[in-house]
Amino acid sequence: MTTQIRNEVLLEGVALETPSLSHENHSTRFYRFPLQVPRLSGQVDVLPVLLPEPQLAQVKEGADIRIQGQLRSFNNRSGVGSRLVLTVYAQRLSPGLDEPCNQILLSGTLCKPPVFRRTPLGRSICDLMLAVPRKYGRADYLPVIAWGQLAVRAGRLQVGDFLALEGRVQSRTYHKVTDLGTEERVAYEVSMMHLLENAPAEEPEL
Repeated sequence: MTTQIRNEVLLEGVALETPSLSHENHSTRFYRFPLQVPRLSGQVDVLPVLLPEPQLAQVKEGADIRIQGQLRSFNNRSGVGSRLVLTVYAQRLSPGLDEPCNQILLSGTLCKPPVFRRTPLGRSICDLMLAVPRKYGRADYLPVIAWGQLAVRAGRLQVGDFLALEGRVQSRTYHKVTDLGTEERVAYEVSMMHLLENAPAEEPEL
């Protein structure tokens, strides 16, 4: 199995808002907006997208957009919501082809023991945490969920094992009990569709 790193996202959906300023880094401003991507089931995923200012003019509210990029993670220091925040970093944007798409190709190293369990109806499910290195010693820590026979296979993996997969980026609503009551929050994760073996890969463009 290859041990090269891969982090490639391809999305097409509708921009729900005009991008708003997120932050500035190394004299470049970055903007954020939500992208709505339909599933075959009829449900939708609403995914956070980050883009640099030079690409800002390509995004308008209600526009159909195709995005190539990477899935990035950073630690949330606000104390609100998940400690690990996921964002799709847009490297290339183009007008949509009216062909909704949600695909991610990932490879990296398992950095936590798999958590295997069964639903009340007996379906297998497994939660994984994949470390995907970037340049300059950094890494993205990406939660992955697998179902059925993929969950059974994933549950046999050990910390340090290399894993390559194809899947989709999905949003999931959950309820969190806090001191102020129950709050509705949104989590993001990679839903594994296929395990890839001996797949060719290249270093991600950063």
